[in-house]
Amino acid sequence: MSRKVIVFIGAIALFGLGAIVGVLVSNAIFAGDGQPSEEISAPTLDPNVTPTPSYSQLQATIEALEGELEAALAEPEPTEAPAEEEADAEEEATEEDTADTATGERLLYRIAQEQSEARFYIDEILAGEEITVVGTTNQVAGDVIVDFSNPASSQVGTIRINVRTLRTDNNFRDDAIRGRVLQSSRDEFEFAEFVPAEIIGLPESVAVGETIEFEIIGDLTLRDVTRTLTFNATVTVTDEQSLAGVASTTFPYRDFNLTVPQPPSVSFIADDVTIEIDFVALRVES
Repeated sequence: MSRKVIVFIGAIALFGLGAIVGVLVSNAIFAGDGQPSEEISAPTLDPNVTPTPSYSQLQATIEALEGELEAALAEPEPTEAPAEEEADAEEEATEEDTADTATGERLLYRIAQEQSEARFYIDEILAGEEITVVGTTNQVAGDVIVDFSNPASSQVGTIRINVRTLRTDNNFRDDAIRGRVLQSSRDEFEFAEFVPAEIIGLPESVAVGETIEFEIIGDLTLRDVTRTLTFNATVTVTDEQSLAGVASTTFPYRDFNLTVPQPPSVSFIADDVTIEIDFVALRVES
């Protein structure tokens, strides 16, 4: 191999190395230190204010009333019950009313950051190996209201995540996420927000110890783009003082005008990203 060829190959290698170093330095410059500018918080809910029912909730209420009316019309004429049975029935009804009163109020719960985590997942092929990149942060906030006697009036408030504090297993990747992908080093893009508009699939009643599954439809804002998404949620009423649950959604990240840089060592990056919120919410007095 001639000297000129060797010099040419060396120049290309140096150029490539210089380009990689330049990208890493650029990422580090624009990424900032990854520290939050303020303590995470979210708009609070008021359990004393009943929300306006959504269209689907109104439809469900109408269908339920129609079903009750049909059942009532189909019932035979009641026969006269013995006095003792009537007394027992009245006693049972009183006990049920007392139980309903105990859990009939709308209870307010707030996400506990030290026990909660927001995550993203995205698949890629790194150095020929299939991996799932996971980014995590406990900087997540939001309120939940549970109405045990009328779950349809339960609420999920605005959920805020400080995406500047997301961390993966690679510092260079973290710099790229903050500096180039989410641009969360900029104050105006520090937070992602999900504003729920409708909850679908809530049961007719909720009791302590039960696990329920439902969907939350709302608007997610990443950077300066907002899109409507549906989160699938599973929540367990641990006790009257706490809730535990997880909510997740998967979507094409390009829907939010995001571009994920692909270094030479990465031969594939999936089109879809999954966002997951694993939370514990503790009861607070309104």
